[in-house]
Parts: sequence; structure tokens; C-alpha cells
Amino acid sequence: MNLETVSPRLAATAGLLAIVPLLVYGLTNSVYAGAVSTVNVVLIVGSLYVAMSPVEGSHGDHHGNGNGTAG
Repeated sequence: MNLETVSPRLAATAGLLAIVPLLVYGLTNSVYAGAVSTVNVVLIVGSLYVAMSPVEGSHGDHHGNGNGTAG
């Protein structure tokens, strides 16, 4: 798979791979710290996934008439 053909949403979802080292950290050091860190990773990846989603509507809706005035 060529990286140029990967959608931004799929790339953001790949961030979930960061959970693997967090699970190892949580199981070997501090379960509480591992759980909090895992929740943080999920929140960040979820935010990126939503931020990179397609926007409904056409480009330029409700932005004035194009000459700097809103009329």
C-alpha cells in the first residue's frame, strides 16, 4: 500500500497502535498510569478522526459574495 493513497482518517486511526506500548507499560509498572494514558490516546485519536472527516456542503457556503463584503 502506497502512503500517498492512505486517507487521513485511516492514518489517524493507525494512531491506535500507540495503545500497545501503553498496555505493556500499564501491566509492568503502574496499572493506573497505563489506564489513564490509554484513555488519553483514545481521546486524541478520536479527535483526529473526527477532525479529518469530510465536511458536508459545498466549499464557500455562507462566506459573503467573494469581494470582501457580506452581502
